[in-house]
Amino acid sequence: MLGGYGYDAAMNKPASPPAAVAESWWTRIRRADQRVRDFLRNRSIPLLRLSLGVVFVWFGVLKVAGMSPVETLIASVVYWVDPSWFIPVLGIFEVVVGLGLLAAKLMRVTLFLFALQMLGTFLVLVIRPDIAFQEGNPLLLTVEGEFVVKNLVLLAAGLVVGAQVPALPPWEEIEQKVAQE
Repeated sequence: MLGGYGYDAAMNKPASPPAAVAESWWTRIRRADQRVRDFLRNRSIPLLRLSLGVVFVWFGVLKVAGMSPVETLIASVVYWVDPSWFIPVLGIFEVVVGLGLLAAKLMRVTLFLFALQMLGTFLVLVIRPDIAFQEGNPLLLTVEGEFVVKNLVLLAAGLVVGAQVPALPPWEEIEQKVAQE
């Protein structure tokens, strides 16, 4: 900054007061933007993992307690299984997945189970399209169809969380650890 107004390098002269003010504000905005992006980079995926965990525990507990609003839907899709035991078992499964997400433990196993459950929700589109689509038109979703299709977002969130799982160590590191024990 020259004389408090800045310097216009293209014109090889001091910047005009409005340009200097604009530059100053732009620099502040960029710094604030960088702080927000740093915060999001450091916090967003853990928050995504925690929110998935809360949803899975919550929905699972509702199934175990026999209070889930989707019990009828599940029973009509997985009609070959007795819902009196299947829905609570599914609820326990969801609670286990949710706790794994909340604790961030055994993430490969947790995310595999998460993916199985999420893919299972799409069975309604195949087994009972009459429940998912209005008049058989796959572009016209029913409430149940919307409930299922929104799981694409949850599945994508799980993929984002999974992409953050640390890489497995190279075989040589495993051999060294075993040799040291």
